[in-house]
Amino acid sequence: MSYIAIVDYGAGNLMSVHNSLDFLGYENKIADTPAVIEGAAGVILPGVGAFPDAMDALHASGLTDAVLAAAKKRPFLGICLGMQMLFEASDEVRPCAGLGLLPGRIERIRTGLKLPQIGWNALQILRPNAMTAGVQQGDYVYFVHSFMAVPAAEDDLAAVTDYGARVPAMVARGNLFGCQFHPEKSGEVGLTMLKNFAKLTEVEM
Repeated sequence: MSYIAIVDYGAGNLMSVHNSLDFLGYENKIADTPAVIEGAAGVILPGVGAFPDAMDALHASGLTDAVLAAAKKRPFLGICLGMQMLFEASDEVRPCAGLGLLPGRIERIRTGLKLPQIGWNALQILRPNAMTAGVQQGDYVYFVHSFMAVPAAEDDLAAVTDYGARVPAMVARGNLFGCQFHPEKSGEVGLTMLKNFAKLTEVEM
């Protein structure tokens, strides 16, 4: 049976994503070997913590090549720090290279409001895509972050939110998606997005 792989490189909030996919009834596996990623119909890259620590952990896990290969040929979703890792580089803590799957970099949110942004905020959908089907303008999702993506290509920006500044909330290019918010913690709206992603993989319920 086909499944969705959740990449386990020691720096992600795996179980909430796993539990959400279980709740929706989609087959999924925690992936800590390249083989599990390579055999998946779709891949989710979660992430919490600091960008350079996560990149170091991913490289140390031996999963980087499998992640890069999967992102180029099957439905792939980066969540929170996992979305930020899709970009070329980050300024968090120290200059650090990312996966380079999308052009652009990660910078601290330039806002007069308190950081990190923690809590619910409204989505402004700029470019509807497969994952936003059934999601309405102004729907609320859950964020926890101090840094944000600055895409080099405006067309990659699918949705933004307002936190005293225009903050990228979602990116999308072909089979590649990224959510700065946590869909697995965003109630029915987040579950709708995860269900949309699962449908792209054709994983059976």
